[in-house]
Amino acid sequence: MKEMPHQPYLNKITASNGFIAALDQSGGSTPKALRLYGIEETEYSNNDEMFAIIHQMRTRIITSRSFNGDRILGAILFEKTMNGNISGMSTANYLWQKKQVVPFLKVDKGLEEVKDGVQMMKPIPGLGVLLQQAIDKDIFGTKMRSVIKDANEKGVAAIVRQQFEIAKIIIDKELVPIIEPEVDINCEHKSEAEQMLFNNLMNQIELLTSDQKILLKLTIPDESNLYEPFIKHPNVIRVFALSGGYSRDEANNRLAQNNGMLASFSRALTEGLSSQQSDEEFDSMLDSSIESIFQASIS
Repeated sequence: MKEMPHQPYLNKITASNGFIAALDQSGGSTPKALRLYGIEETEYSNNDEMFAIIHQMRTRIITSRSFNGDRILGAILFEKTMNGNISGMSTANYLWQKKQVVPFLKVDKGLEEVKDGVQMMKPIPGLGVLLQQAIDKDIFGTKMRSVIKDANEKGVAAIVRQQFEIAKIIIDKELVPIIEPEVDINCEHKSEAEQMLFNNLMNQIELLTSDQKILLKLTIPDESNLYEPFIKHPNVIRVFALSGGYSRDEANNRLAQNNGMLASFSRALTEGLSSQQSDEEFDSMLDSSIESIFQASIS
């Protein structure tokens, strides 16, 4: 593989066991994440207060003794988290220097309305500026999410095409993109949608040059090991699974049936954590969660 900036980051993601912690809830998903954490919308009065509270939650997770690079490969950050600080250090530098966890940045701006059975990504104005900020903050890679709601060939092809168009812009900045075309777990024809996704992903991956490397983050498929050809593909560094609304136990069980696929969980990671817990209770719950996800990832 071509020598890249942040080679230690690349070595960690390529060669180590573990999973990616998704800590990238943005404006639309933050209230739900806080409710699950035990903080109601009546406890903050505007977006600034809301984001300050979610940063406190993320800081508590990241600084926990249970959260470190022994079991966690990387962490996906929301833009405000990237631009924030933990213990006087930038979040990305704290993650790597104190925890040996590789920092990623969520770059998408949310989803369009459903069309042709999918939700495309909204335009990303100022992407170049955001990517430069990421570089300046010592971020290794990015993540962008779109969603497949139905087995619609036209829609699935469009969603994958959009992901790769933006991924190539990110690669040109010498960042590594996580491509995340999620298949909704409630999709009526989920298996068919996943086969369409597989075919379109493979078509796009085969068009990459040898220097264009990507990461994939995909819904755990109904057909075990469907995505194994991607795990073995020279252009794909690793393949991660999103929890997609499954409980942590179900997500772990499904993941364990897919050899070589690692976790990148958000809600399933923070399940059971509460603002009311003591630090000891919080660390114990987080440790149990991290261990179960780690074991499913290395199965």
